[in-house]
Amino acid sequence: MLIGEFDHNIDKKGRMILPAKLREELGDSVIVNRGLDGCLYVYTKEQWEKVYQRLSTLPSTRKDARMYARMMLSKAAECEFDAQGRILIPAGLVKLAHLQKECKIIGVGTHVEIWDKETWLALEEEQNDCFEDVAESLTEFEL
Repeated sequence: MLIGEFDHNIDKKGRMILPAKLREELGDSVIVNRGLDGCLYVYTKEQWEKVYQRLSTLPSTRKDARMYARMMLSKAAECEFDAQGRILIPAGLVKLAHLQKECKIIGVGTHVEIWDKETWLALEEEQNDCFEDVAESLTEFEL
């Protein structure tokens, strides 16, 4: 299970260390892709295969399905860990998530999210304000 919140930096070349705790579960390489809400998603190869399988079932006759699959698959990149535990995130993904120097790495169960630190802090503050209301609205799921 991928959980926790970590602070790490990304260098000018797009290299970032992922925490050792997460690397143990992620394997030797990961798939980095655009995420939702302005972050990047990091998947194990096994989890990415599940995502890919679901994407492949989208109806190709629907324009929104084609667009979503196209955006997900075209941005995906396999990234291997180097000896220092870093991955090289492609420049297009760095730009897409507005990653500067300071980043937040968030474990969210099935995958990891990489956030620009400022973006994450603003979102976290906003979400903290409505957390209990959202929890109450999700009671049917018995969390």
